[in-house]
Amino acid sequence: MREQDFYQRARPDSAGPLEGVRVLDVTKVWSGPLASCVLADLGADVVRIELADGRDGDVPPEIPGTGLSWFRETVHRNKRSAGLDLRDEADRDRFLRLVAGVDLVVENYKPGTLHDWGAGYPACREARADIIVVSISGWGQYGPKADLPAYDPVIQAASGWMALNGHPDEPPVRAPTFLADELAGLHAAIGALAALNHRDRTGEGQHVDVSMMDCMLFGSSGLPTLAASGAPPQRLGNETDFVVPANVYPCSDGHLYLAVALNRHWRSFVELIDRPDLAQAEGYRTNSERIGNRDAINRLVAGWCRHRTVTEAVAALSGAGLVAAPVRQLAEATADPQVAARAMLQDTVLSNGSVAPLVGPPVKFSRTPTRIRRGAPVPGADTEEVLAELPESEANHEKNVVPRAS
Repeated sequence: MREQDFYQRARPDSAGPLEGVRVLDVTKVWSGPLASCVLADLGADVVRIELADGRDGDVPPEIPGTGLSWFRETVHRNKRSAGLDLRDEADRDRFLRLVAGVDLVVENYKPGTLHDWGAGYPACREARADIIVVSISGWGQYGPKADLPAYDPVIQAASGWMALNGHPDEPPVRAPTFLADELAGLHAAIGALAALNHRDRTGEGQHVDVSMMDCMLFGSSGLPTLAASGAPPQRLGNETDFVVPANVYPCSDGHLYLAVALNRHWRSFVELIDRPDLAQAEGYRTNSERIGNRDAINRLVAGWCRHRTVTEAVAALSGAGLVAAPVRQLAEATADPQVAARAMLQDTVLSNGSVAPLVGPPVKFSRTPTRIRRGAPVPGADTEEVLAELPESEANHEKNVVPRAS
């Protein structure tokens, strides 16, 4: 399919499928900001509530040539910013008046923090009876660990995920990305959409509780079931316990990943390497036999790869109908023509006028296309505009008043 065919019925006036949904973002670091970023990318009007004189999320390094943090610019695009300090009584009252006019509040403070400030779910529900509040935390809103703080690597460790990552003879390794935060943010966005659907049917709002720990367990490919049943999986590095060969193999100028999951693919592979005798040889002919012959098969594949460049080997393997790919640096991956065709890096004008290639929305909609509509705002940049959208009597009350931040 051509891109123009996919988008032939696209609406040019649409911000995305969530256009018209209004969200208040009371978040920090990554999991909460990512959840509201997903909603903003889908077209929702997301207003970030933050200190006007702060720069939450200004994590180094800067995007080259911009003077701005990759962290903030990535996860706060497509949002507006209102400078409010919820610890201040007047600002808290302004926040609750804003709650009365929105659909969702997304927050990821430690459980009880917003409640202590008078801005938790009960206060939001008093401001709007059918409000949906999505709360993300390390351990959830209840349970014996609910009051404990958490960071992404702590959850990776506590969930058992980190113990499975790395090579068998080396220490556990954390994911190089914010995996627990990412999963929690995505599940929070899904939970928000489910709660919106319920409210559309019944008129009922609710409190949505998202635990990073829960999300890591859910996102562990069902392996917690094996562990709880007395068959805990082992750390295998780049391999799997159910397919052989499936590994990273060195070539003359780099590495490739090859997975031979089907017996017919194995037969294609041994034909390719001029070892057709191994198609039906004992210890090789079926996947179950190959699992028990892992070391010999890894040596066989590695021996074939090491005399070829990555490009040569991947071309030959792909030509034989096998599943293989080069192990690329991230900069190489971003230069892939497929990435450009999918608009996964979008040149975006940032708040200071500089331009950076931000990662675009991953899901494509033929009727309501999504895109990066604006860069991340300077903290508090949209305060007056946001307050002007309060109901008329309240807007007049706020006229010429700019909330302070302490």
